[in-house]
Amino acid sequence: MPRQTDPDSFGFLINDVSRLVRAEFDRRVADAGIGLTPGEGRALSYAARAGVVRQTVLAERMGIEAMTLSTYLDRLEARGLVERKTDPTDRRAKLVHLTDKAGAVLDQVQAIGAQMRADVAETISAGEWEHLNATLRLARDALCRLRVDAAQRETDAA
Repeated sequence: MPRQTDPDSFGFLINDVSRLVRAEFDRRVADAGIGLTPGEGRALSYAARAGVVRQTVLAERMGIEAMTLSTYLDRLEARGLVERKTDPTDRRAKLVHLTDKAGAVLDQVQAIGAQMRADVAETISAGEWEHLNATLRLARDALCRLRVDAAQRETDAA
């Protein structure tokens, strides 16, 4: 007898929403004619969020392979939107820096994201929207704590 799985469980809902948000963002970036691929738009947004960050850390935060990010950064660097500099603490690592020129493009990317959020929020009251975001922040914080606790247990066991 097949097992029943709840399609509206926390993990499925979060994954579905994440996948749908990404697909809609990608569609809007591609349609906007701003000269970025959706992946480049995401990479630029994540780099802005992170500040100066190692390329490998940025790839991990984006949930993509380092080589995929490297391709995005190559194109963003060619457009003068990012620079990669050697990490002074590890010459093998590269730090990703946004350039001043990235600001105008980021404004366009962020406007796309803001409009998308507004479109989604049309069917949700302002109070429910804030509650949803606050609850998601709590869930994210709890998951981060679990990750830190698991790493500490591995360190203690070693």
